[in-house]
Amino acid sequence: MGLMFGLLWLFTGFLQGVHGQGVYAPPTVRIVHSGQACNVEEERYSERVYTIREGETLELQCLVTGHPRPQIRWTKTAGGASDRPGDSTLHNGTLKISNISRHQGGRYYCKAENGLGSPAIRSIRVDVYYLDDPVITVHQSVGESKEQFYFERTVFLRCVANSNPPVHYSWRRGREALTQGSDAGVEIYEPFFTQGETKILKLKNLRPQDYAGYTCISSVRSVCGIADKSAHFSLNNRTAPPSIKLLLDDPLVVNPGETVSLVCVASAGDPPPSLQWVRPGGEGLPKRSVVNGGTLTLPVVTVEDGGAYSCVASNNVGNAAKKSANILVRGLRKGRFWITPDPYHNDDNIQIGREVKISCQVRPRPPEELQFGWLKNGRPIRSSERMVITHTDSEVTPGTTNLDIIDLKFTDFGTYTCVASLRNGGTPEISIDVNISSTTVPPELSVPRGRSHLIAQEGDTVDLQCLVSGKPKPIILWSRAEESGERYDGVLRVSNVTREMSGTYRCQTSQYNGFNVKPREALIHLVVQCGPPVVEPAFTEIRQALGRAFSLSCRLLRAHPARLLRYEWKLGSRLLTVGQFADDRDDTSYLVKALNREGYGEYTCDITNEAGAGRCTFLVTGKAYAPEFYYDTYSALWQNKPRVYGFKLQWTQMEPNAVDRILAYRLGIRQMSQSRWWEQEIAMEGSIQKGELLTYNLTELVKPESYLVRLTPITRYGEGDTTERIITYSAPVNPHLREFQCGFEDEAVCLFSQDKTDDFEWTRHSAATRDTKYTPNTGPSTDRTGSKQGFYMYIETSRPRLEGDKARLLSPIFNTNSKTSSSSSVTYCFSFYYHMYGKHIGSLNVFLRQKGPTVTDTSVWTLVGNQGDRWRQAKVNIHPAAAFQIVMEGVRGAGIEGDIAIDDVTIEEGECKDPPPNSLDFGPVAVGICIFYMLHIFLSLEV
Repeated sequence: MGLMFGLLWLFTGFLQGVHGQGVYAPPTVRIVHSGQACNVEEERYSERVYTIREGETLELQCLVTGHPRPQIRWTKTAGGASDRPGDSTLHNGTLKISNISRHQGGRYYCKAENGLGSPAIRSIRVDVYYLDDPVITVHQSVGESKEQFYFERTVFLRCVANSNPPVHYSWRRGREALTQGSDAGVEIYEPFFTQGETKILKLKNLRPQDYAGYTCISSVRSVCGIADKSAHFSLNNRTAPPSIKLLLDDPLVVNPGETVSLVCVASAGDPPPSLQWVRPGGEGLPKRSVVNGGTLTLPVVTVEDGGAYSCVASNNVGNAAKKSANILVRGLRKGRFWITPDPYHNDDNIQIGREVKISCQVRPRPPEELQFGWLKNGRPIRSSERMVITHTDSEVTPGTTNLDIIDLKFTDFGTYTCVASLRNGGTPEISIDVNISSTTVPPELSVPRGRSHLIAQEGDTVDLQCLVSGKPKPIILWSRAEESGERYDGVLRVSNVTREMSGTYRCQTSQYNGFNVKPREALIHLVVQCGPPVVEPAFTEIRQALGRAFSLSCRLLRAHPARLLRYEWKLGSRLLTVGQFADDRDDTSYLVKALNREGYGEYTCDITNEAGAGRCTFLVTGKAYAPEFYYDTYSALWQNKPRVYGFKLQWTQMEPNAVDRILAYRLGIRQMSQSRWWEQEIAMEGSIQKGELLTYNLTELVKPESYLVRLTPITRYGEGDTTERIITYSAPVNPHLREFQCGFEDEAVCLFSQDKTDDFEWTRHSAATRDTKYTPNTGPSTDRTGSKQGFYMYIETSRPRLEGDKARLLSPIFNTNSKTSSSSSVTYCFSFYYHMYGKHIGSLNVFLRQKGPTVTDTSVWTLVGNQGDRWRQAKVNIHPAAAFQIVMEGVRGAGIEGDIAIDDVTIEEGECKDPPPNSLDFGPVAVGICIFYMLHIFLSLEV
């Protein structure tokens, strides 16, 4: 008796401890699967292996408990789940990938955190199975490759198929199956370096009978329902690798806008090779291109379409044949010019009587078709003793032409035009005008006054400017940080400058489009200051009750210049205090001794130096934090009238003691299909404690509508933050129960479901498919009727299950048919067959779960230990007073020989007739059995 009191005292103390902590709880995580899995295996306690066929839909659900509601995030080994390719969605903790591909296999992690304890993480490994069509390639032994496959040659037929799991190959010659040793002239082997992914059939010294049709069959042994695939190849004395010819000139020179056709034909090969056009480096063909067999057509060709094109021929015999051709699209790139004043006298000025050279340069394609012409004031010029026209070799350097004017005269002033064109036309010519006159002067470069030394703050936009004169006006080049800015008209604009951009910048004239003289240059020195002080926090919200004291602190992170730092505290526009930083301080604080209503608002602290100010902002408010809806209440939904239902709304208050006492909650509710809100206030008596579970019953909710519920706390300050949640009605499966039978023959298992809060799951199996290799001395060998093909539900107690792990199977929800009885409750007979064979059998328990404002589970039947290798029937009377479910609970025993099975479940209206000897009709005895079971566990621990 003392032991009994001690046990009850421990149990009562445990309950009180839980109540003292409130309902706050760190997160827990379970991963459950749905969708189209081929198989699910337990690999470790924290991981499952989920096998799925490529192209099916992956659906994983992350089930969490914990309060406040944990935040859920899915990730994958290689990154976030949102980074995966393909059609994937993540909603309410469910990861769904439609049409999954092989590249999306891997380990997926579900992480849940709510700020209490460590985040909860579970993982599941997704293995995507697939089998591609096999490909047969044919090769001769090295050094023997000829155009034809002659007699007394060794030939290899290699079969390759990508797959997961590893593929198994088999060969057939005609209708004859080929195996190692079945034919002296045939060898079948798997090279080591391919790790079984390639199967090779070796035909030694070809014989007449070897010329036949060969079939390679690849198989993954119907794993995931993947059917075998095959490839066929006919070997004969004409079998030969491909060879091809190109019916075109190389290179093929065309004009822009023309239509180009590249023709490739197979000149040899058996079977006839397939032809494909490709570009080097994996670059795709132009979008406008049309491929018809071996003909590639490019309509309206452009300069970008130029380049190499390759024709590849393959017939899976020997190596593929490849030949390439080049398309050269005629074109001229825009040219440039420069003036060289008297190259022999080292003079930068153009003078009468001296020599002047004008140079023009363009980039032609093809270079051999380039031709130049010169004009003066629009009239052609021919080379003479005083005006010498020369051209450089276009194959050595880009096409350049020079006009040397010897002994410059006043009559030589004018506009000279360099004209570049291609001999065969097809592209517009380029004209470059160069003006030579008495005003043509070399460039001069300078920096505006006061702009050679610039001081800027970090983050500013700075314009560096150089002035250039001269005719013609040259381009200006910047030699530092050009990639960080934008250049135009001699100005380098640098945005968002940093201290690293401090330094000397050089502007310089270019010899092109100007004078070919020594470059002019100028320097600008830029100094970037660090700018205003950097402070923290940038913004903080502080919730505070009236009458309390609190302190605000603003900390200086860095400042340049660091001298003369001042601080200034304000509330709104009202000045609170000012001061100057001491050399040994990097923060400033402001103390509020007792908060009053006028003390609510925005506090700012400005820390200033010569460069500007850094600001800390604090929003002091009396708003209450948001309520936290409680999601871990099991089935807060109940039915109290035929056309309406109710819901027990439960929540806790986030940091209730941070602000003034919450006086009431404003409750808003509306149907999801409507826009009208109904509101009322829920008064609160006394103070709310942290973690205290608050409850309010919502009634008269119309079936089957869903509702949006909004809850707002109210204090003396006013309304706080609002929280919303959606309540969804789920209709019962059987509105009026009279009789229910289930033999688990259908995959839908009569709408039974797995309890998402248990430790593992019941499994549907038949004796014909269940693997008893590891645990042969437990579990049924047939279903209840004696059929090996029939199905039943059972618990697998092998690794990684532990003693005491529970699996719960839930029946559909039933409504009682109270019209047939005048009593307050109706009697039903619940019967089922069970199989409990094995030396480690745990227990099988049946509970009656009734719906209402609270959900109650009542034990109605239990059995412990080995009952022999046979099916037995149990019957028990149940007396539900409201909508109900049957819960079948299997508990794992001390070892792996503890599989428990159930079959042929029946619920009938009325009392049980002729119950078997071991059936029990539980009433108040259930409480005694629970106490006995607890004592049994306790005494086992003592021993």
